[in-house]
Amino acid sequence: MSTKLNLTLSIWRQDGPAANGRFETYQAKGIPDDASFLEMLDIVNEGLIDDGQLPIEFPHDCREGICGTCGVMINGRAHGQEKGTATCQLHMRKFNDGNTIVIEPWRAAAFPVIRDLVVDRSPLDRIVEAGGYITAPTGSAPDANEIPIPKEVADSAMDAAACIGCAACVAACPNSAAQLFTSAKLWHLNSLPQGQAERFRRTEAMVETMEQFFGSCTNHGECTEACPKEISQDFIAYMNRDYVKSKIANRKMAGRS
Repeated sequence: MSTKLNLTLSIWRQDGPAANGRFETYQAKGIPDDASFLEMLDIVNEGLIDDGQLPIEFPHDCREGICGTCGVMINGRAHGQEKGTATCQLHMRKFNDGNTIVIEPWRAAAFPVIRDLVVDRSPLDRIVEAGGYITAPTGSAPDANEIPIPKEVADSAMDAAACIGCAACVAACPNSAAQLFTSAKLWHLNSLPQGQAERFRRTEAMVETMEQFFGSCTNHGECTEACPKEISQDFIAYMNRDYVKSKIANRKMAGRS
């Protein structure tokens, strides 16, 4: 049987990028403990709409921990206190009756607030766009087992591809760095045979686009702690190694052209 919670919410409200934001207090009463965090916000919004008030804008889409759309700071932690859990997967049973919950948008200079808890995360899209796509001529589709890939390489690529691009790593980092996101997106292509043809061009382009928007990594490790998919910091080391190689390789290629 579901237990009902009565909570106090301190939520960041902001009318737009140029507006001054402020915290406003709301009472969330009768919240089922089996509701998700986003369902709790839905219930609060229903009450606000019934009272003729503007609902709280918050990011969400699939609500299955897949799309990476959701994400807010909950009591000062990206996605809340549960490790390896996206905001949409966090359930209210993790809170106690009478708790006060502080809810804020991602805090990073590269992510201006659009409204309330929604921020503009398009700089992450610019990084991915800089990497382009694999353009090496492939001919007809090969048989599934024609390209041998060692299991450890396939596992590593899959671990990197688990990144959902939610930007919790940026929000948690004291430098607002995006190295974990960028390295994960790079490694799931750079580690596979199909990604080798454009490996160094891709690496240089994505890293240098990242540096236009975000701070530098100083190995605090907050990114991995906040990541709902627990992406390893090892990928940052792989990216840094490939970036050094890319500067040498691309310079050599430029000299031949």
